[in-house]
Amino acid sequence: MTYLFLKRLIDVVVSIVTIILLAPLFLVIAIFIKLDSPGPVFYAQRRLGYKQKIFKIFKFRTMDKDADQIKVSIEQVRKWEDERSDPRATRIGRWLRRTGIDELPQLLNVLKGDMSFVGPRPYYQLRIDADPSLKERLGIKPGCVSLSLVKGGVHLTDEEIKKIDREYEAKRNLWLDIKILLKFIYLVISGKGF
Repeated sequence: MTYLFLKRLIDVVVSIVTIILLAPLFLVIAIFIKLDSPGPVFYAQRRLGYKQKIFKIFKFRTMDKDADQIKVSIEQVRKWEDERSDPRATRIGRWLRRTGIDELPQLLNVLKGDMSFVGPRPYYQLRIDADPSLKERLGIKPGCVSLSLVKGGVHLTDEEIKKIDREYEAKRNLWLDIKILLKFIYLVISGKGF
């Protein structure tokens, strides 16, 4: 079996099992989000994926429902991400982001085939428009967890992320994917963050 076939098989099986196991947690989080602020439980954002296909990435909503209406520069968003100080975030949203739990609904993206568990993080269109060189890494399926995430995450510059993404694309294999996932799990459990 080829690497890509095995990777897709693992993505489908693990995402189905994980969604079933985490369904009670999803329900509890949904209740907290609804109690914390008005608006939907989930947030969907357009991202550019494999072969420049646009898809909607799913997350738990972490910001006020009208936060998308506030126009903010890419530099400001990066600064807020780095400092974990986004003023648009709700109380529960800050905790969801800090723990990475806000990303759990991306299991649906993995199941649909828009994403894989491991691969470069998908950029949103605004970032691609600002830096067209980001398109060069759209030759592989984006992931929920990336090598750049476990090597520094939001503390890395765009250039460092691009370099690490190219490194992943050149070296990708099942063993590397497993190591990235294990390091991600360690970072989440240890509370060291990204």
